[in-house]
Amino acid sequence: MKLPTQCTAWLAAAAALLAVAGTAPAGADEVWQQVGGDARSGVSGAAYEAGTATGAEAGVLVVHDNKGPGQRRLSRITQGEGSATATPMTWDGPEPVDLEAIEAVPGAPGEYLALASRGIVYRLTVAAATATVVDYAPLPAIGEGDDFESFALVEQHGRLAALWADRGAGPERPATLYAAPLTFAPWGQPQFGAVTHRPYRSTYPVDDGTRHISDISVTASGRILAGSASDAGDDGPFDSAVSDAGRVTVAQNGRVRITLAPSPRVLGTFPGYKIEAVECRPGSADAFLGTDDENAGGYVRAMPLCES
Repeated sequence: MKLPTQCTAWLAAAAALLAVAGTAPAGADEVWQQVGGDARSGVSGAAYEAGTATGAEAGVLVVHDNKGPGQRRLSRITQGEGSATATPMTWDGPEPVDLEAIEAVPGAPGEYLALASRGIVYRLTVAAATATVVDYAPLPAIGEGDDFESFALVEQHGRLAALWADRGAGPERPATLYAAPLTFAPWGQPQFGAVTHRPYRSTYPVDDGTRHISDISVTASGRILAGSASDAGDDGPFDSAVSDAGRVTVAQNGRVRITLAPSPRVLGTFPGYKIEAVECRPGSADAFLGTDDENAGGYVRAMPLCES
């Protein structure tokens, strides 16, 4: 039976909305690609490597929240047509405990900042399969009980700024998003300027196990994308979303301003997954999404969420 033109158009629009929402019908989870099958291989943060803005394959560095000596801290994920492969990398230097985020330093190929949950920032150089610690420093203005899962860098007017967030915990504790100018000492140590901060509550999920910000990424125009996740324990169930959280601007004098949406717009929901990595791909609308599903391992996928 041939459907009327208006009905066909409506069905096409509905299908597009379902795709953007990220809530797929049963049997459609093949869009997620597994990159690890246990609690030590989940994805806690991600950063695109330089030179991967175009091409069939993209190299993505991902951190793992392992805590024991000698356990994997960093991997490189290579994505091809319908596949993703995680290759462990060597960590050369003081071992962090519970890495939760990593970000490429703008204008410095091969250099990254990685953040541990208690607020220690590691500056790294990556060459081949080795990440070398150059220096490290604590975040400024750490609040009581802060637990960090996110870190992003933004460059505007030739000035660099850092954003990071305490993840928050359920209805009683919103996330706190921090921002500050960022420079580097001649010996490589990160140095932060005056800190500004704002409370943030996710629109979805909203239950007792909600982490209001599980990761952040910033588009070229300054839009802030925030991942939020619900964690009921090592075996789940999990739930998560990515939302348009607001905007960040860096003035010519280096001053940083963040404006958060009073009701964040949900761009996609992902029942059954705990998203801890959201990273916009340079020069593209695609976002890399990674999960740390504890005993179920880690999964990755891409979605067009980063339009300016």
